[in-house]
Amino acid sequence: MGIFLRWLFAFFLVAATFNPTRWNFVRWAMDNYATETPITVFLAMILLICYVIYIRATLHSIGLFGIVLVAALVASLIWVLIDQGLLTLENSDVNMWLGVFALSVVLGIGLSWSIVRRALSGQLDVDDRDDD
Repeated sequence: MGIFLRWLFAFFLVAATFNPTRWNFVRWAMDNYATETPITVFLAMILLICYVIYIRATLHSIGLFGIVLVAALVASLIWVLIDQGLLTLENSDVNMWLGVFALSVVLGIGLSWSIVRRALSGQLDVDDRDDD
């Protein structure tokens, strides 16, 4: 359940930042920055902090090579769905949601990798104090 919640928060984070609807931070900020500068900067800082946490954890746990592997796995899944006729790329909104999904999967796996590795290998991770 913890892995799912980490992915769900990653999905919410990416979707709240940008998605094809009008309900996202980027669109809201572009429309309201001139009149709502303080709240725009405040919300941008909250999103930035969340992204730093997720990206740092992802880079630390799976690294750049792992990010590429997870992205390739998601891309191959999308390819299979297209090949089987279950998905089409004709709708740009669907394409944007696929991008949100793919990025959230990479971030969610990155944040959850220690749990997955422990379940698969039985090994515990220890934080390196020299990295700080």
